Amino acid sequence: MNCIGRPGLRAVVFILIGFVVASTVRAEPVDFVLPDLDGKQRRLSEFRGKWVLVNYWATWCPPCLEELPALEVFHTEHQHRDAVVIGVNLEDIDLVRLRAFVDSQFISFPVLREKPGSRTVLGRVSALPTSYLISPAGELVARQVGLVDGEMIERYIGSVDRQTGEARNHEEQ
Repeated sequence: MNCIGRPGLRAVVFILIGFVVASTVRAEPVDFVLPDLDGKQRRLSEFRGKWVLVNYWATWCPPCLEELPALEVFHTEHQHRDAVVIGVNLEDIDLVRLRAFVDSQFISFPVLREKPGSRTVLGRVSALPTSYLISPAGELVARQVGLVDGEMIERYIGSVDRQTGEARNHEEQ
């Protein structure tokens, strides 16, 4: 039985991997510049001040397609408050076909393009989907290979917010 397939255990794995990532990466803001579907160059830093889930995906990837609706719901519920989703399409696909696919899936979050096989600023993408969670300060705090959902993201953000709140309280004493 694949325990990672169970939602509760996936959330625990996401949180644990996040702690490993947070303790092994430098606490410096990360940034990238990638084209969107209109050819406009978009920077990750445009979204500073909010949590950003950067999700690498492809149209041919069944797990990617499975998680798209949950990512869309999360983005819609959070985009005007505290978090956004950025999809990064990681395949060699005609722009017209990609745009049609995005429209057919009713995706409202920004979709950017990156060449397959390239090493990303956030790290190597060895499987799809792969998601990276970026803090409001622009720091890489978590990485998840495999499916994510809104509840998992909210739980992780809540755990980090509690930790930073506790750290601030200790500093003030």
